[in-house]
Amino acid sequence: MEEIKLGIELDENKIPEGIKWKASGSEEDFKDAKAFLLSIWDKDEANTMKIDLWTKEMSIDEMKKFFFQTFVSMADTLQRSTDEDGMADALRDFADFFGEKMGVIPKTGKFDQ
Repeated sequence: MEEIKLGIELDENKIPEGIKWKASGSEEDFKDAKAFLLSIWDKDEANTMKIDLWTKEMSIDEMKKFFFQTFVSMADTLQRSTDEDGMADALRDFADFFGEKMGVIPKTGKFDQ
């Protein structure tokens, strides 16, 4: 069985100060991260279990970019896993809208109304 290990350093108030991760097949040591969104489909509950953590060091601009890239990645995963091309494209359109409105990607004028 392969593993993905996450390590969380907490301050005295249990706020994340550091996040580290490592995949079992990797030659590299733990890598630093500032945030992660973990969603797991629980087959027994037929529900999504999730953990969202970010460090105090994660800037608002980094969080906006993180969400934009996550939306794009979700669209790609949706398309690969379900062949729902139309819905994946709709999610990409939303990602572009989000990215433009949050200043993560250049404005195209497509969403100005």
